[in-house]
Amino acid sequence: MLNRRQGLVALAALPVVLRTAQAANPLKLVSTTSTQDSGLLRDLLPRFQADTGIQVRAISLGTGQALEVARRGDVDLVLVHARSEEEAFVAQGYGLWRRPVMYNDFVIVGPRHDPAGIAGLADAIAAFDRIRSSGQVFISRGDRSGTHLMELEIWRSLSVNPDILDKTRYRPIGQGQGAALAIAGELNAYLLVDRGTWIAFRNKRELALLCEGSRALRNQYGVIPVHPARHPHVHSREALIFADWITGARGQQAISDFRIDGQQLFFPNSGEAGA
Repeated sequence: MLNRRQGLVALAALPVVLRTAQAANPLKLVSTTSTQDSGLLRDLLPRFQADTGIQVRAISLGTGQALEVARRGDVDLVLVHARSEEEAFVAQGYGLWRRPVMYNDFVIVGPRHDPAGIAGLADAIAAFDRIRSSGQVFISRGDRSGTHLMELEIWRSLSVNPDILDKTRYRPIGQGQGAALAIAGELNAYLLVDRGTWIAFRNKRELALLCEGSRALRNQYGVIPVHPARHPHVHSREALIFADWITGARGQQAISDFRIDGQQLFFPNSGEAGA
């Protein structure tokens, strides 16, 4: 049975030939648009390669699409943020296990003049209700990403089915977080976004952060190696090394160190029980 120390043992014994081969056959990681759009992966992956010699090719998708790609065996491991979906992926035999890595939170942004009147609210459910009842435009990722799944959970708390909302006001776009922010800026619309991408996004136009601090909006990330019994061709050894690195002291410190304009975007918590 695989255990947590296996990757570290492999790391210590990693031969030079494997380091050379990595350039032609990199480890394939699928992660969320938030880790890409925030710049986190661009910071972490060179550090990982410097420590291990293992090159990583990252693919950026919403969580639902990311897990589907992993189910097909097209990648070696996933780093996503929708715990129920992640646990189902493992339970179905596609992943070896899931470990917590880090968290940030979701916030609600919208036009600075805030026609829905949600500024200062710390209750995401109440904020969504005001946006809907005031008839303001809301941009939805609409892509089964972790952000979209969180949004749907909030609508369910209001007993609202977004499929029947007025599509001139509720607009699913089927795109990533950066595109969603750009569209919201063009339309002066409201949007649910992870804090890291919001901080990193430069072209905010007239958008402002209006609702934050809701207990419902914690955004937890987990790492899962694809199961080699399901897909024997995956780079399981290297995937274990990456999982051990990102949940270990070096990776957790790198996550903590990643900042934009002095602001910390993600908070490492691999040792947190139940995360």
